[in-house]
Amino acid sequence: MQTKITGVELRRIAMPLVAPFRTSFGVETSRDVLLVRVVTSEGEGWAECAAMSEPRYCSEYVDSAQEVLRKFLIPALPKDGTDAHGVGRVLEPFTGHRMAKAALETAVLDARLRAAGESFGSYLGAARDRVPCGVSVGIMDSVPELLDAVAGYLDEGYVRIKLKIEPGWDVEPVRAVRERFGDELLLQVDANAAYTLVDARQLARLDAFDLLLIEQPLANDDLVQHAGLAERLRTPICLDESIESAADAEAAISLGACSVINIKPARVGGYLEARRIHDLARAHGIPVWCGGMLETGIGRAANVALAALPGFTLPGDTSGSSRYFATDITEPFVLADGHLDVPAGRGLGVEPLPDVLDEVTTFSEWVAL
Repeated sequence: MQTKITGVELRRIAMPLVAPFRTSFGVETSRDVLLVRVVTSEGEGWAECAAMSEPRYCSEYVDSAQEVLRKFLIPALPKDGTDAHGVGRVLEPFTGHRMAKAALETAVLDARLRAAGESFGSYLGAARDRVPCGVSVGIMDSVPELLDAVAGYLDEGYVRIKLKIEPGWDVEPVRAVRERFGDELLLQVDANAAYTLVDARQLARLDAFDLLLIEQPLANDDLVQHAGLAERLRTPICLDESIESAADAEAAISLGACSVINIKPARVGGYLEARRIHDLARAHGIPVWCGGMLETGIGRAANVALAALPGFTLPGDTSGSSRYFATDITEPFVLADGHLDVPAGRGLGVEPLPDVLDEVTTFSEWVAL
């Protein structure tokens, strides 16, 4: 059924992080988040744009996402109504800007599902009502600081630890974590494209630690070199930034560039494309897991629903709200026995808390259709 859209609100909010989060491409101390609220003849739908403040993780950033939504993507929506699949079709002529497209598509889908009384998880094909949760641990100033952080997350119940790495911060921190917490710990690393093939011998030293995977060791646009590296490592290679579509996933699998895929819905243009990648990977016997972009409860609700699909056989970065924020904009996601419940309510199953939302809002504009 098509949904007639009357307009879209673009709202910016400022969300301080509980602690700085450092990766190979920079340090974040707060999130400048763009929320998208679609108003329809039947109600409204929410979504979160995952673009960061600066174009470091990818070419998109939050200012550009807001601008392209206002100037191009929202005006392209049909005046007589559309559905989530229709959003993807009308936005296809615009090159790139997948995170902005994902936010608009998700908000339209949330509005439609709320009106229909169906949950996001049910619509996507969730196979369970809760998902196991991992946590991403940023680069620290020292190994003792890292060990304390990991101990704290394990005490909270997280079932898998992911360590961010970069040249000069790889083998030693991984060795320290493995020695401190034992061989039973589910442990993986994420390089965020910080290495080159010249570093293959150094990366091969990580084989000694029985890691679940090494995520995105090389450049985003080099599947061929990832395939070459995969032949030199025992540790499975997982691709993240390299996979922007189901077509990219198919190419990577065909080349042998990866044996695991991290699916970030925002990076691939939305949850419908994310489901296509899931289906493709499952058909090839490739495990997938759901990555995170330090989302608030709006984005986290959708990610948890996606992570409940049957092909998501590895714990994702679907951490509880307290991992990043002292106060979330929705009711907080709270870890229980290392898992998060999949929201069962209509649409995303969560809504912003009005008082909190007003407090953190820095800007809002209305784009009439």
